[in-house]
Amino acid sequence: MKLTGYEISRMIDLSAVKAEDDDTYIRSLVECAREYRCIAVIPLPSRTLLVKELLQGDPDITLGGAIGFPSGGHTTSIKVAEAKELIALGCSELDMVMNIGKMVSGRTTEVLEDICAVIEAADGVPVKVILECHYLTHDQIRKGCDLCVQAGASFVKTGTGWAPTGATLENIALIKAQVGEAIGVKAAGGVRDLETLLQMYRMGARRFGIALHSATKILEQIQSLPDGVAEVSPLTVKGLQKTN
Repeated sequence: MKLTGYEISRMIDLSAVKAEDDDTYIRSLVECAREYRCIAVIPLPSRTLLVKELLQGDPDITLGGAIGFPSGGHTTSIKVAEAKELIALGCSELDMVMNIGKMVSGRTTEVLEDICAVIEAADGVPVKVILECHYLTHDQIRKGCDLCVQAGASFVKTGTGWAPTGATLENIALIKAQVGEAIGVKAAGGVRDLETLLQMYRMGARRFGIALHSATKILEQIQSLPDGVAEVSPLTVKGLQKTN
């Protein structure tokens, strides 16, 4: 199996979701998206209008919205308001953080209601739900996946990029095994080189949330390959723990 550089770029969401991401960072991020034709740029809510302005004239790059960052602990009404405002500002995809504290507490009905409310407010705009796997057990990750499928989410996403880990090979394998083909899998929080991205692609991830430094490194790695084509070799993950 082979992937062209363009095909890989069209799976990469460039993220500006850290508190310290200033105007210079955001401008560089959008320039990177334009140069390599990445599929989306996702900023924190207050930075949405700046990214929208910088993306003008380039309809092939999606403006994404971030909801409930980084904790997921907002009330549902605030998340719904965020979703509606971000769509009004021009976002055509939304990445929401589920209520992690409630998930850890076993209050899964409330977690489901929270996700459903945002998806209903999105009114057809795709919603990716962030589990923040670093803080969850395997059983909680599985349950989170089930809730995302039940709610009608478009993707399950591993992390916000704020936690110490997120997109591990183990988590991607676990999530893909749970959701099958029902919804997509987005890897975020730890995708820092091309080899890791390709392994996660082989395991079933089809979108990748990556910050500027790592994305630039990956996209430059692709350009250095013969004909700009990456070989997706058969999966061999050493030391991957069983997920049952």
